[in-house]
Amino acid sequence: MDRREFDVVIWGATGFTGQLVAEYMFQQYGIGGDVCWAIAGRNLEKLDRVAKDAAGNQADQIPKIIADTTDRDAIFEMVQRTRVVCTTVGPYALYGTVLVEACATHGTHCCDLTGEVQWMVRTIEQFQSLAESSGAKIVHTCGFDSIPSDLGVFYLQQQMLALHDTHAVEVKYRVGDTSGGVSGGTVASLMNMMEEVKQDPSITDILSDPYSLNPQNMPRGEDGQDQSAALYDLDFMQWTAPFAMAGVNTRVVRRTNALMKYAYGKDFRYSEAMLMGNGPSGYMKAMTVAGVSGLVMLTAAFSPTRSLLKQVVPKPGEGPSAETIAKGSFNIFLHGRHPDDRTKDIKVKVTGDKDPGYGATSKMLAESAVCLAKDDMEDGGGILTPVAAMGDKLLQRLQANAGMTFTVI
Repeated sequence: MDRREFDVVIWGATGFTGQLVAEYMFQQYGIGGDVCWAIAGRNLEKLDRVAKDAAGNQADQIPKIIADTTDRDAIFEMVQRTRVVCTTVGPYALYGTVLVEACATHGTHCCDLTGEVQWMVRTIEQFQSLAESSGAKIVHTCGFDSIPSDLGVFYLQQQMLALHDTHAVEVKYRVGDTSGGVSGGTVASLMNMMEEVKQDPSITDILSDPYSLNPQNMPRGEDGQDQSAALYDLDFMQWTAPFAMAGVNTRVVRRTNALMKYAYGKDFRYSEAMLMGNGPSGYMKAMTVAGVSGLVMLTAAFSPTRSLLKQVVPKPGEGPSAETIAKGSFNIFLHGRHPDDRTKDIKVKVTGDKDPGYGATSKMLAESAVCLAKDDMEDGGGILTPVAAMGDKLLQRLQANAGMTFTVI
């Protein structure tokens, strides 16, 4: 990559998550240090406030860039000034395509928080070849979806290989105790996805395809639809319920396997669910969560009820309180099945020390951006996954800086 003015530009710094990323960058990397970073958005006055909140009397030392989502020239100019654009501007299907095009054109790396599978499919179709040619690493899903999933499986497979000289043929990802809040940006992305389905019903096929993010004309595995009901899991001895992010995370993990030349095996299987406990109480919890999840998706799927739902959920730019973020946390458990000897199965635990959707996510995104900008990685661009782009480098950063742990239990 040619010499750039900045290592990282945080685009969308005036949004709820963007502000958290800016605050983390100042706390972790300061100003004038090894990482040269800037904030960007459409309103200078708001950018000044973000800088003030993040850096206090050093706010004037944070460079600011004006780039509106509707200004194509400004976006192209911005990406040529930096090694990495770290974007929180969503819904990405509405506001992210020009940025991906600009980054793919000029060899600028990019990381985002999208969970919009239909948009990810479009970016792969439109910009994979261009990003490969320029060397730009375009890395979607660099937050709670899908870093714990992607890096968790990667770590488990590392341990299985080290312990037993083979890979797990199946990995189950199970969400344990988790606390946090919901942001309006996440809700807006869901609503926009449903609006797109209304305009183009074929998107339903993309969302329901377990391998929709895999490269075209490459082998598919045996995984089917994501869990939609209460099920008992013998490996965890608990009832489980559907996990809302499984529709994104599972496809990302499968794309990683394909991009890594099927390092986990062409018959590798992967699933996600939430742990609800055992006995009658666990069953009732699982049934309740499954029912509520189905009701929310059904409500969001139809225009009249979707409009009502918009009135009661957080608006874009809104999110949980600082106290909720600070007190939040997550615990994820992964079970890897040995191909021949079930006594050699292993379990891994992944934890985070902040609210998963915002406190932890902002740190994951920031460390992904710094990793892309500063760490030595293999050449080659494209529309990649966190593991395919950064692998062990990101795993080390998250454990060293971002309050995450990956351990065999």
